[in-house]
Parts: sequence; structure tokens; C-alpha cells
Amino acid sequence: MEDFLTAHFWLAVGQIIMIDILLGGDNAVVIALACRGLPPHQRTKGIIWGTVGAIVLRVILIAFALALLQIPFLKLVGALLLIWIGVKLIAPEEEDGHDGIQSSDKLWGAVKTVIVADLVMSVDNVIAIAGAAQGAGEQHQLALVIFGLLVSIPIIVWGSQLVLKLMDRFPVIILLGGMLLGWIAGTMAQSDPALATFIPQDRAWHYGMGVVGALLVLALGKFLERRRASASAVT
Repeated sequence: MEDFLTAHFWLAVGQIIMIDILLGGDNAVVIALACRGLPPHQRTKGIIWGTVGAIVLRVILIAFALALLQIPFLKLVGALLLIWIGVKLIAPEEEDGHDGIQSSDKLWGAVKTVIVADLVMSVDNVIAIAGAAQGAGEQHQLALVIFGLLVSIPIIVWGSQLVLKLMDRFPVIILLGGMLLGWIAGTMAQSDPALATFIPQDRAWHYGMGVVGALLVLALGKFLERRRASASAVT
């Protein structure tokens, strides 16, 4: 119980909630699209059951991810993926990934659509949340994941529009979110079992690698942003 009162635990909870807000905006859109064909009196049920099913599935996936991250070199792969996700968050591509989401006029059809779509779109969330949970100690990683996801459910379902408006008004939120993913990537790489004999496993290196990851995402994101802006200006 004492572990739940540590700063590391609550820092990881905050990271998980932030990750779910930043990377979960599409989930709210998927829920709305999948449930739009339901009768009005069934839409709330579709949203609730679809969200519950998606969260349960995500917890299972993250439990597997936490176990797999103990294998040498997999944390390095996860770190590279997180850097890519963070860069995409700062410099997103112009595309719409929701064209294939079909609505259903049947409750369980809509729920199934939400769960399947969330499964396809949740790879980034799963990797990022598993990485954030690594910093809270091994004993309570899964409990931390479940707690963080439960806290973020109402934020995503009911507060997504507010969050999206805040992001539009204060773009620095997205920038900081991308750097957060870089931070998690750096700390994840530092704790990879394959590098344990080469990189000191102390707090100084932990924070140092986190800073390097955050700055790397910022630099790559800004570089891509300027490059695309220049290409648009030429055309």
C-alpha cells in the first residue's frame, strides 16, 4: 500500500492519463462514428459498452506488453516506436483515418465496431502506457495501468471535445505531449536488459536519457514541420 503513495507512482499515473488524452482523441471520434446509426435511446449504451470492451481489451494487451518488455532489445524497439509516435504527434500527416468506420443500427454491432477499431488504433497507446508504467516499480505495474485507464475513461468519453478545443487553442499541449513520449522512450531504452551492462542503472542516467529522448522528438518533429511547410510553399 505504501508504494501507492510514492511520487514515482503518481508521476506514472499522470503520464498514463496524459498519454490517453493525447492519443485517445481518435477513440472518441470512432465511438461517435460507430454509434451514430443507433436509435437515440441506445446511443449511451453503445458508447458505454463499446468503451468498456475496448478498455478491457487494452488492459489485456498492455499486460502482454509489460511481460514482453522484459525481453532484451524489445524496450529499444518500443523506444524507437515511441519516438516515431511522438514525432507524428508534433508533425502530423495530412490524412483521415476514419473513412472505414461503419455505423450500425444494432447495439452489439456498434459495440463490436468500437472494440475492433480501438484494437487496430491502440498500438501507440499500449506501447506508451506500458513504457510509462515501467517507472512505477514492478510490483504494481498492471494495477497502475488499470487505474490510469479507469481515470482517463471519463476524460476521453465526456471531455474529449473540451480537450480538443484546448489543444487547438494551446498547441504547446501537443508539443509537450510529444516530448513526454520522447521522455518515456529515453527512460525505456535506458532500462533495456540488453544495455544494463553498458549503461548505469541509476537515477541520473534515467533522467538524462529521458531528457535526450524528449529533445530528440522535439528536434525531429520541428524539422519535419519546417520541411513540410517549405514543400507546401514551393508547390
